[in-house]
Amino acid sequence: MNVFFEESGGLKVGMVLNQQGDTFLVELPTGRRAKARSKDVLIRFHSPSASDLMQQADVASKEIDLDFLWEISPIDKFCFIDLAHEYFGGAPDPVQQSALVLCIHSAPVYFRRKGRGQYQRAPEEQLKMAIKALERRRHQALIQHQYVDELKAGRLPAAFNGKVLSLLTRADKNSVEYKVLEAAALALGKSAAQLMLDVGGISSARAFHEARFLYEYFPHGTDFPELNSDLLLEGLSEAIGVQAFSIDDVTTTEIDDAFSVQRLSNERARIGIHIAAPALGIESGDAVDMIARSRLSTVYMPGNKITMLPDNFVGVFTLKEGGFRPVVSLYLIIDTSTQDIIMSETVVEQVYVLSNLRHNVLDEIITEQRLQSGTGDYPHKNEIAVLWPFARSLYERRQQARIGYGLRREMTGNLDYNFYIHDEHVRITPRRRGSPLDLIVSELAILANSRWGAFLHEHGVPGIYRAQRAFGPHRTRMQTTPAPHEGLGVVQYAWSTSPLRRYVDLVNQWQLLACVRHGITAKLAAPFKPKDAELYAIVQNFNETYTAYSDHQKCMEHFWCLRWLKQEQRNQVTATIVKDNVVRLEEVPLLLYVPGLGVHARGVRVLIEVMSIDELRVEALCRFIKVLDVPQVTSGAETHKNADDKLDIHSETDIEARVGMIYK
Repeated sequence: MNVFFEESGGLKVGMVLNQQGDTFLVELPTGRRAKARSKDVLIRFHSPSASDLMQQADVASKEIDLDFLWEISPIDKFCFIDLAHEYFGGAPDPVQQSALVLCIHSAPVYFRRKGRGQYQRAPEEQLKMAIKALERRRHQALIQHQYVDELKAGRLPAAFNGKVLSLLTRADKNSVEYKVLEAAALALGKSAAQLMLDVGGISSARAFHEARFLYEYFPHGTDFPELNSDLLLEGLSEAIGVQAFSIDDVTTTEIDDAFSVQRLSNERARIGIHIAAPALGIESGDAVDMIARSRLSTVYMPGNKITMLPDNFVGVFTLKEGGFRPVVSLYLIIDTSTQDIIMSETVVEQVYVLSNLRHNVLDEIITEQRLQSGTGDYPHKNEIAVLWPFARSLYERRQQARIGYGLRREMTGNLDYNFYIHDEHVRITPRRRGSPLDLIVSELAILANSRWGAFLHEHGVPGIYRAQRAFGPHRTRMQTTPAPHEGLGVVQYAWSTSPLRRYVDLVNQWQLLACVRHGITAKLAAPFKPKDAELYAIVQNFNETYTAYSDHQKCMEHFWCLRWLKQEQRNQVTATIVKDNVVRLEEVPLLLYVPGLGVHARGVRVLIEVMSIDELRVEALCRFIKVLDVPQVTSGAETHKNADDKLDIHSETDIEARVGMIYK
């Protein structure tokens, strides 16, 4: 005997081997054995065989007219055998019975299950709606198939226009386009981004990386709302006799800092460190503050930036040459023979900015040799002649402090790089750190951040500090109370010198203004009070956001270095071993992973072959060719980067993180 039965919601057929009570031991056509209870058996038959019945019933079920079957079925619950009698007429054979069960069972739109072998037809209105939905899905499936074929043929369907970047960054996974893209990419063995690049859906890998970042951190776009920038900065005195100048890269528009020098006598000079003062025109909690707090920092990337503050506000407060600008000034009276600081004062005022000096123009002109000999002709020569020895003294004192913390001296003369982008072409130029102008900017910024951190603490006003331990866990952290920054060799360090581009600096400037204006009552007047939960939240949000912005900048620098290799057709490059299988290229700031490099000392120069470059994954496949030379062993410190803590000390972890950087 054979049985047609239901098992786990499916329909099966098999030959009965034996029966014990109401349980059958059944052998299926596949050879598997199963147990079927009597209540689950729908049809019992002797012929045809189990396998033949299922084949014949499957063919016959496809010939049944579902619409007609639905029309003749009872409104109330019914047994399938009764409907089989009605549909086929007379006594239906086992094949016909099985065919009808298969047909009903596979058409839940028409019939609802109400028990073993029991069904009820769907209400007419629901059936009509379901049929329409099925038709829509069928039509969708045809369209999807057509779109997949187009993508596989290298053509972008018109329906994808204007949707590609959103599909690659924040897609609706239920949309037709997403399903098509996923299916086509899988069929071709490519990533979705690579497929869109191949068919012209995205213009370049650069556009993909930038769009991905923007969708994550600027989902509403980078434009600013209309805001009133007609600020009345009343009550600010003009600094008499002060003519300040700034020192920045040629691409800098948010000029935060400037400097001035006034000779008081042969051995006395008054040095001014002047920081742009947007806190004078922005109040905590106002519309501009909400924008700055949501962005938390200017985003830098090669060839582009997204500013923290609207351009019209930056235009009011940036220290552009040719006029009086509102600033917070730190004045230092120094002994020019010993470079000791005799006294200091913090003032809120307006200073006249005479010049905006540029590194790329003057670094080759203002050299140590010319400063020592007093030769050469360049702007603000007399002022720089005072600032340079003072900056060198500050540097040496910080080195002694570092040694006291158990650290080595910082290594100077490291290379930094400027990226200049024109369309899809990149130019990368080196700039050596530690030049006289660079040292002046670095050391005066560190001094201001340290002094103003102490100034806040003296007034009992909380600020946002960067603290760093030389050894142990949590080496660099941000907190609201002062603590040593051992890496910089200072007792405390509060970011305060870049308020146009970092929200932390803007917060600290509000607190500084309260100290300058209110003195001993500053604690009551400051926007943020001790143990202010809002201040803690700012620190947490800033840490996370600033790290994400920094990661994007590193990724895009990595991307443009790879582009440079392709652009300049550098198939073989010279590199220096950093650690294990990691090398640093000599011409551009790029770390690469080279498998099978072997065991070599750090600093060994090697020749590397660049075999392939993947701009979407931001990685290169490289091969070791040969060792070029081995450097002499010298003692020295690890790399130290720029001063205003704008660039931090590289750790081995950071090196590893930058090596195989795949943009995720």
